[in-house]
Amino acid sequence: MSADAPRLLFVVTEDWYFVSHRLPLAIAALRAGYRVAVATRVQDHAAQIAEAGVELLTLKRWRRSSLNPLLEVAAVAELAGVVRHWRPDIVHLVALKPVLYGGLAARLGGAGLRVNALAGLGFVFVQGRALARLLRPLIKLAFRWTLGGERAVTIVQNPDDGDLLVREGLIEASHLRLIRGSGVDLQRFNATELPVERPIVLLMSRMLWNKGVGEFVEAARQATARGADARFVLVGDPDPENPAAIPRGTLEQWSESGVVEWWGQRSDAPTVLAQAQIVVLPSYREGLPKVLLEAAASGRPMIATDVPGCREVVEPGVTGLLVPARDAGRLADAMLQLLADPARCRQMGSRARQLAEREFGIEAVVARTLELYRELLGR
Repeated sequence: MSADAPRLLFVVTEDWYFVSHRLPLAIAALRAGYRVAVATRVQDHAAQIAEAGVELLTLKRWRRSSLNPLLEVAAVAELAGVVRHWRPDIVHLVALKPVLYGGLAARLGGAGLRVNALAGLGFVFVQGRALARLLRPLIKLAFRWTLGGERAVTIVQNPDDGDLLVREGLIEASHLRLIRGSGVDLQRFNATELPVERPIVLLMSRMLWNKGVGEFVEAARQATARGADARFVLVGDPDPENPAAIPRGTLEQWSESGVVEWWGQRSDAPTVLAQAQIVVLPSYREGLPKVLLEAAASGRPMIATDVPGCREVVEPGVTGLLVPARDAGRLADAMLQLLADPARCRQMGSRARQLAEREFGIEAVVARTLELYRELLGR
């Protein structure tokens, strides 16, 4: 690598999220001649990141759930020091907290070019709880400062989020780019035949209330009471640093009751999806949910809520069904409708795979992002 290779620094709160959502992009940037590093909290994926050739800069003071002002100031100062020492040409900030804190740290550390990647707008914009309402004006004020500047560009994953940011006066439309998610590996997630045994209705996500897990469990209870002969399966672990995390004890109680099965976290997503007849995501709001991209690539019909992000993947009557958010009854109706019609499920699954191939392949997402880097460097 030449000494004058452009330096690209990713800022991501957790190493697992970087590996899951941004490592292919980082590898592509390395191949394109960039020197690449990631600043993140390190837990279990240091070896995988290093093996890919990405430099690992450990953040020790970052916590997603922290609201302690002193700890937050320390986190910003730590990242500013990392930026000042590593001297990136481009800082790619991924998700809400890195965008807010990283934008400030990048300016303090002397970095010029910033890519703000918003994977949805977070619980502050989704929840109606008192804490979210209290934080929302502060987040909006921070957005106006962080997203601004001629040398910054913000990526959104669906048009609704972009429209909201512009409507609220948080960013100028000329500084927005729409790139639909982090893409899906179409070779790893292959379209397979739907199982012929007792069907599995699958919800695979972090176990958070705002992913609609509670509505899924209630819909499973209603569908079973109305004669559905299916297994309703939850896959994923709680996220203890997220305010919407479902207690592990609650998940265990649901599983013990027999209404749903909770399989916990799984690392073999293609295998899990291959076992499913229908994939469900009753989320309250998304950026562009990776699980729906993976389900579409796997040729699975989907049921999701009619909210930003989900409706980018689920076309009603074509690749799946959309239902209102927070409505377990309508979700149960949709489950029963598809369970009663395997032929329609197969047709929807086939069309979902076609959609994934046409719009959501990881190669297209990577190419568009590398093009954005070149645009910034050329300014």
